[in-house]
Amino acid sequence: MNDSSPRERLRQRAELAGSTPSRSEIETLCHETGTEVLLSLASNPHLEERDLLQLLERRDLSQEVVSELAQNSKVRKSYALQLAVAKHPKSPRQVSLRLMKFLYVFDLLRVAQTPGVPADVKKTAEENILQKLAGMPEGQQKTLARRGTGRIAARLMNGSNPELIRAALENPYLDEGQLLKVLSREDLPGEVVEQITLEPRWSNRYMVRLALIRNPKTPFARVLEYLPHLKVADLREICLDHRMSEQVRHYLEAHSAERARQKREAASD
Repeated sequence: MNDSSPRERLRQRAELAGSTPSRSEIETLCHETGTEVLLSLASNPHLEERDLLQLLERRDLSQEVVSELAQNSKVRKSYALQLAVAKHPKSPRQVSLRLMKFLYVFDLLRVAQTPGVPADVKKTAEENILQKLAGMPEGQQKTLARRGTGRIAARLMNGSNPELIRAALENPYLDEGQLLKVLSREDLPGEVVEQITLEPRWSNRYMVRLALIRNPKTPFARVLEYLPHLKVADLREICLDHRMSEQVRHYLEAHSAERARQKREAASD
């Protein structure tokens, strides 16, 4: 067998992939790994929706192959195919972004949470969801608060619905940085602050406690509870925050002075 035989066989297989109407051959070709064959298969006019979906479920496809699949005329007629293209990690950026306007809210969330999808595509999916939040039924908002991205959960903590706030605080994707941004909002409802103080997952964190003390809507009883566990230097620094109530500021100053005095006395013994 000469050296050109493997190349010739590949050419013949690619030619078959691009034109065969045989269901059994198409089903076998959908498991191919060679880019040349897959590119040819992607342009086969006999591919059915199920074939395209099967191919788009593969994460080992090259961007070139996904781009070719995205140009199939059946994609324009099938919502399932549009979603499959939009959330494929190798889908061309401009294609995914164009398809966003056709997707439902929870499918946009699937795009935002699919591993490997480019960050800017995920961000665009989130932006589309955030734009729809205001007119969304409460049940959908609660589901998004519980299962959405951390950014979406943080945005949903802007009202006074306790159930919605608790759902957002329980969201596994919400991180400390996002919650600290929530606590820095000057228009943050008091109900949100109170719910954060009641959630041990967050209220036991050092930086969150500092942020809660800074927030004028934190119940004073909670402030008193946190003080013994915070560094005097940090307490003195947050006294400079203009948002703090005068009552809390004066108490922190007195508390810090007393702890400093006790430390000096202990050092002199």
